Amino acid sequence: MQARFVIVPAVPVEGESFRIGNRFFAATTSGDFDIYDNQEKQRLKRGFVNKSQAAIACDLMNAESRNPEALFPILRTNLSPAGHGE
Repeated sequence: MQARFVIVPAVPVEGESFRIGNRFFAATTSGDFDIYDNQEKQRLKRGFVNKSQAAIACDLMNAESRNPEALFPILRTNLSPAGHGE
């Protein structure tokens, strides 16, 4: 179980793109951090430059939430074809 608000890596932003042969490549930049709301199931795009800034904001948001002791299940994304996590 995890807290309502958690730190997640920011979605990479596409910069320039270029082509080599038949393939296209995009230069992406990331390194920022966002906060994910486990209750509302949405990413809060804050763009924190480093993880420590994101952690401070995340802790504050969890402390100020309506039920700061509430825990949420960790979402599992890689399931086997049978639907069981491995």
